[in-house]
Amino acid sequence: MGEEVIASRNGRFDFLEHTSDIYVRAYGKDVLELFENSGLALFDSMTNIDHLRPAVEKGLEVEGFDMENLLYKWLESLLLLYYNEKLMCGSISVKELSIERINGDLSYKLKARALCEEFNPLRHEARVEVKSPTYNLMRILKQEDKWVAYFVLDI
Repeated sequence: MGEEVIASRNGRFDFLEHTSDIYVRAYGKDVLELFENSGLALFDSMTNIDHLRPAVEKGLEVEGFDMENLLYKWLESLLLLYYNEKLMCGSISVKELSIERINGDLSYKLKARALCEEFNPLRHEARVEVKSPTYNLMRILKQEDKWVAYFVLDI
């Protein structure tokens, strides 16, 4: 695709060159893993997730009107864990992604569990503060043997 990789995380996600924000390319062998790795990329942009010691389990449910909207709302719900409870997630397990037709419109739903730890600036590396996910450059693709998502995080 021509994007310059700034940092890569074990085939789960890459941080790509961007002038002012964080541009992410996440991967998954299936769409569930894609959403898991997208969420981990969000937290890894803010701190090193390898140093988290998850002690708090959170259940999450999000709904969107298409896959990109679902990804946006997913990232937004994870970011709210940080802003509302100072929680950083080091492990995410998407349990279910469903598509349902309601009154002629499609509804995409995701259910997940996240293992988190309260952010402690004395113990955790502070990287950047993410304000919000954006729709800028957002896309989800199914390639031969994997799923790929591109999205920008506003910092």
